[in-house]
Amino acid sequence: MVLETKTKHTDSTDEAMADKYDVKDLSLAERGRRRTEWAEAEMPVLRQIRERFERERPLEGLRIAACLHVTAETANLMRTLKVGGADIALCASNPLSTQDDVAAALVKFYGVKTFAIKGEDTDTYYKHIVSALDHRPQITMDDGADLVSSMLFIALDRLADVHPRVRDWASKLSADERHALLDDVIGSSEETTTGVIRLKAMEKDGVLKFPVVAVNESDTKHLFDNRYGTGQSTIDGVIRATNNMLAGKIMVICGFGWCGRGIAMRARGMGARVVVTEVKPVPALEAVMEGYQVMPLIDAARIGDIFITVTGNLNVIDRRHMDAMKDGAIMANSGHFNDEINIPALVEVAGGRGREVRDFVEEFNMPDGRKLYLLADGRLVNLAAAEGHPPSVMDMSFANQSLAAEYMVKNGKDLEAKVYVIPQELDHEIAKLKLLSMGIHIDTLTEEQQKYLASWESGT
Repeated sequence: MVLETKTKHTDSTDEAMADKYDVKDLSLAERGRRRTEWAEAEMPVLRQIRERFERERPLEGLRIAACLHVTAETANLMRTLKVGGADIALCASNPLSTQDDVAAALVKFYGVKTFAIKGEDTDTYYKHIVSALDHRPQITMDDGADLVSSMLFIALDRLADVHPRVRDWASKLSADERHALLDDVIGSSEETTTGVIRLKAMEKDGVLKFPVVAVNESDTKHLFDNRYGTGQSTIDGVIRATNNMLAGKIMVICGFGWCGRGIAMRARGMGARVVVTEVKPVPALEAVMEGYQVMPLIDAARIGDIFITVTGNLNVIDRRHMDAMKDGAIMANSGHFNDEINIPALVEVAGGRGREVRDFVEEFNMPDGRKLYLLADGRLVNLAAAEGHPPSVMDMSFANQSLAAEYMVKNGKDLEAKVYVIPQELDHEIAKLKLLSMGIHIDTLTEEQQKYLASWESGT
């Protein structure tokens, strides 16, 4: 199968890369390298893993296909995998999250086959998925499970369920070739909550054909990346897009999972009056105990100034909520897919698409004269309108990804086709390395204390 690419001339040190990429502009590469090196300075744990990988080469000769947000932090993950011996193809996991200069640097300076352009349309997005599939991966890395789901639909001969671009590519393969896509797959890793939800559904339905490490479930991922990373980067995206002051505004956070907790915490720190909406009683109760106002979204719709969805669900903000919103209300999403805000309903009630009044800010004129604003086309506002999570928190997330790949190489063939959590000892090792990189030391248990905690004899 011939890979569809853009053939470009480049002064890359790796000339073999010249016909194996699709990026916006290679002339941006030097800027992307500087951005990548800046991020690296804040990623000491991943740097230590990279140094070990370079010595030990645990991924020697392994084909990896990654469908991730193409950012400076991701570039440092790719560098780590590559020096570990992997042959990598990288595509974007969201049409708006790519940093074009970083994509160029990955091709020109780091020798990574990269297929990602910020603002790419849906057809191009799936063309890039095809480029990753055509790499015939032995390990996949996903952020949202688009790569894995495409592979499984093809192998299961469910071509009607994939995007036409993927269907066209797969239809040129014989049935045996389609089934063989999974033959070499050792396993996969998944970065985000939405992807884990999809993968667990695949496991439940009996269609998952290889083991997957749910990186998102690691403590050093979701307790930090989802909470502190999403909290800061989402607020950053809203402010960059709107230049609005948050102090005094009523900010409605839809969903109080780890991401919602982080956004609520940071919004309150900026002086916003935070309202939380939930469908689950326990996180709703937790939000109350944290001092946030909790109410149904239809009630919050009438008073909110800024709405942010982080639920991973469909049509969280629906037409009835939009009908209740006040003039000037702003809607943004920080969940993986742009399904959380019912954009088709918004377009329908407004009589068409709105006008862009600022970068990533679309104004919709409602029939009653109100104006509603949608940020970043309902996609991840932190990556579309800003730069995503800070590198210091992605350091731990991508340390997990690196170690998950190594873990799969060592153990994948002995694992069932299920969703697994990375072993706790690896999780703890990442936390330990992060603390040491910060110059922080902690206590250790004495032999007496260890014995006490392992015994049952002592009582009141």
